[in-house]
Amino acid sequence: MRARELGIVIGSAAPGPLNAITDVPGVRVGMTTLVSGDGPLVVGRGPVRTGVTVILPHAGDVGEEPVFAGCHRLNGNGELTGLEWVRESGQLTSPIALTNTHSVGVVRDALIAAQVAGRPDGAASWSLPVVGETWDGRLNDINGQHVRPEHVRSALERAAGGVVPEGNVGGGTGMVCHGFKGGTGTASRVVSIEGQAYTIGVLVQANHGRRARLRVDGAPVGREIPPGEVPLPEPPVGAAEGGGSIIVVVATDAPLLPHQLTRVAQRPGLGVARMGGAGEQSSGDLFIAFSTANRLRAWDAVPGGPARVPLLMLSDAHITELFDATIEATEEAILNALLGAETMTGRDGITACRLPPRRLVEVMAAWNRPSAAT
Repeated sequence: MRARELGIVIGSAAPGPLNAITDVPGVRVGMTTLVSGDGPLVVGRGPVRTGVTVILPHAGDVGEEPVFAGCHRLNGNGELTGLEWVRESGQLTSPIALTNTHSVGVVRDALIAAQVAGRPDGAASWSLPVVGETWDGRLNDINGQHVRPEHVRSALERAAGGVVPEGNVGGGTGMVCHGFKGGTGTASRVVSIEGQAYTIGVLVQANHGRRARLRVDGAPVGREIPPGEVPLPEPPVGAAEGGGSIIVVVATDAPLLPHQLTRVAQRPGLGVARMGGAGEQSSGDLFIAFSTANRLRAWDAVPGGPARVPLLMLSDAHITELFDATIEATEEAILNALLGAETMTGRDGITACRLPPRRLVEVMAAWNRPSAAT
């Protein structure tokens, strides 16, 4: 189930054909989903409700052919490795992977191993992979660290364009969003600038937010569907509602330079806010944006490389359209994560209930928001 299947339209710009990050030409997504076991938590055995997602900017070796990138932090109680080099160089030099908080290290190491394995004759390699996390410990045996290198390899092997699965899949498998079952979501927008079409694609791993703050296109959905109607998942001892995180990956084929992509990477925060996210004290809200337009060569930056590298750049006079598209696509991607998710029971019988689509449509109609009324 997706927002537009219910007739809910976020914003004014048109989506791409798939309404997904893979609408950006060359971008591929792969996932491994791990679900096993039920009942009481036994650390190291389960129940397991987790996984890994990988995003590749093009079909080549991004370590050898990096792309320009920028990043932003709304609230920093989280992790997205490799961002210091993104800030310093303005380049993305690895795939982007998303998983749970306690599996970042193994996923990072697996990305390095995959890069080394792909080099001829075991040539020396250098990599600072970009790996993000959100915390799935409400439902998952997170301390059991069930994500293994082979799961990362499988996600890389499965990476493809086309339709992107949403909800309880990949790194989003065990996540909770605004007190409902959350997870992976995606959306896109196409903007026309002086007759040239550019695509913005967004993928989120949504594990943030408080129920009462949830809004959809301005309608107070969280207040209209309170915990008395759809229960909150019982949090672990000491965890406050809203104590989660969101990672947002933005891809575009617009020719943007690193400083422009840093500006684009600030805009998902406005989409998060429109849905009711507040960047709570215990939330890690981290965003990265990259452009596939200027595909570089790693050796351009080493001694002996060319003195000048030709680049394309979109004028800042038109960047606002991309800002708007990023905000809209982020908002819709979060909603798609909620609607794509199914109710899930995890460790110790804790259950995260899905956002009920029919009730959402009723709320939207009551607040005079566009929807397919039934």
